Amino acid sequence: MTTYKEIFGKTVKVVSSDPTDAGAEGQVWYNTTSGTFKTVLNVGAWSSAAPLSTARYGPGGGGDTTAALVFGGYTGTAQSNLTEEYNGSGWGSGGNLGTARSGNSGTGSQTAGLSVGGVSPPSVYVANVEEYNGTSWSEVTDIPQARGYSLQGGTQTATWNGGGRQGPPYSNPTSTLEYDGTNWTSGGALGAGNYHGSSGGTLTAGWNLGGSPSPGAGPGRTNTSQFYDGSSWTTGPNGPTEISTGSGAGTQTAALAYTNSDASNTNGNDKLYIYDGTSWAVSPATLGTARRSAARGGMATTANTALAAAGRNPNAVTLTEEFNLTIYSPIAATWASGGALSTGRESMSSAGTQTAALAVGGRVGPPGGTTAVESYNGTSMSGAPSLNTARQYAGGCGTQTAAITYANNPVSGATEEYDGSSWATQPNSMSTARRSFASFGIQTAALAAGGTTGPAVSSLTEEYNGTSWTAGGALSQARQYFAGAGIETSGLVFGGSDNPNSTKYTNTEEYGGTSWTAGGALPTGTSGLMGCGATQTAALAFGGYQPSKVATTVEYDGSAWSSKPAMGGATAEGSGAGTNVAGLSIGGSPAETGVEEFTGEIVQLDYKTLTSS
Repeated sequence: MTTYKEIFGKTVKVVSSDPTDAGAEGQVWYNTTSGTFKTVLNVGAWSSAAPLSTARYGPGGGGDTTAALVFGGYTGTAQSNLTEEYNGSGWGSGGNLGTARSGNSGTGSQTAGLSVGGVSPPSVYVANVEEYNGTSWSEVTDIPQARGYSLQGGTQTATWNGGGRQGPPYSNPTSTLEYDGTNWTSGGALGAGNYHGSSGGTLTAGWNLGGSPSPGAGPGRTNTSQFYDGSSWTTGPNGPTEISTGSGAGTQTAALAYTNSDASNTNGNDKLYIYDGTSWAVSPATLGTARRSAARGGMATTANTALAAAGRNPNAVTLTEEFNLTIYSPIAATWASGGALSTGRESMSSAGTQTAALAVGGRVGPPGGTTAVESYNGTSMSGAPSLNTARQYAGGCGTQTAAITYANNPVSGATEEYDGSSWATQPNSMSTARRSFASFGIQTAALAAGGTTGPAVSSLTEEYNGTSWTAGGALSQARQYFAGAGIETSGLVFGGSDNPNSTKYTNTEEYGGTSWTAGGALPTGTSGLMGCGATQTAALAFGGYQPSKVATTVEYDGSAWSSKPAMGGATAEGSGAGTNVAGLSIGGSPAETGVEEFTGEIVQLDYKTLTSS
């Protein structure tokens, strides 16, 4: 009998814990702890990713799972001109399309995208073509005749666009157009008119599966596939079922079609159709959420990865899912409930990490602030030594055993320090009494920025060195009810509002220890939000008013904010602690007891247990 060693060149290892490195791919080992044989296989699976900021269906798309682009679409009430960019972790805002539209075909990359045709208000097909340079869209040469929902593949400077829908009166053109970055010319005709099909590939090796062959707006679908060689189309093998309104990724010999609708579910199905160069098959890797009309375009250049962004089931959604053919199994970032506060409160300060935090003071309702402090161990809250002075709308930072809190409402500059056993009032108060400001740092290097001194919001910054407060550089935007993250020499603040809290800001400002500079803007103006993060290039912002309470979460990478999974519930005016990958949300308005824990995405090997069957 041939042994495993003779086939693979290695023996079956005996281990007490599973390996964690990529070298385990293809190996077989025996885990003595679980009493099982295991291996790591290269398998395909969909995983949840950060949602788009704006729900929509029928947008154009391009790029891949680490640098994608979604533009236009229909929100359920209107065509959109919004662009969002994906960095492999979350979505951030891009430049707006010149013409709002849906049903536009897309292709290219995040820094060289293309939007072709579509439907513009009020339901009129357009011939507009726009190019994206990574920052903004510009109008270029129109296609010869207006159309929407057409098939497309290629790059910004070498693309094909075929079929689509025109009208009224409605018709399905068979023409194919080719673009060289400057002009459109005629290519080979499709075997049959088609729109709403999955498509992709290159100018000289394009493909299409499914779609609607009928010219009207009815539910007609097809299971045919067609392939383009740069001059003519040929008929390929039929797919497993009749589908339409889908997205596509991959090449002519290794393609993926998904986010389709079929006869069994007009709101979309969860199936993934895979082409291996010979035939189409339904993959066992299904989408987590069935839908149709997601971003259209080559959403990846290989069949190893794909992005399903936006869509409809039955209404517009913000959902994003990633497909990966890999030995790794990503676990999406998520919020989970933690141990609740004993006393509900809002507008408190905090310190520490997700597993060792303090909730300090806060507003418990009339008549105002509290001296109560609670300690969090990663599971539950427990009582801790009380403050000397009741506080609300104060700032704070530090660790669970070396914390600081400062200021109050009514406006005050009083400072207290905590050594893990008791709070001590410090002889030196802040130079300018205030409340509702942003704070970050550690006990011996803390910062307070902005806030309100009473009738007006402030731009003042003060720094604490463990002994006294001194003036720092002024903010460019005076504000209150905002948040901060980082350390004194590498921090940032974001959001906030004016007085009386009517204008909500998107501004982000970064501090280098002396002065403030502009950073990337929040997607939406927000006040009363919470934040956390260890550095200026890795921060988290969550909750707040926009104008009502939201559960939105966004992450900052040092230049831009991108979306993350939403909190379990909308909240505002609580406090945040920890980092961008292990964060903590504590309390909220009105006097909430809720605590939520944020865990960033985890990527681990996808283990398979071997059986005799």
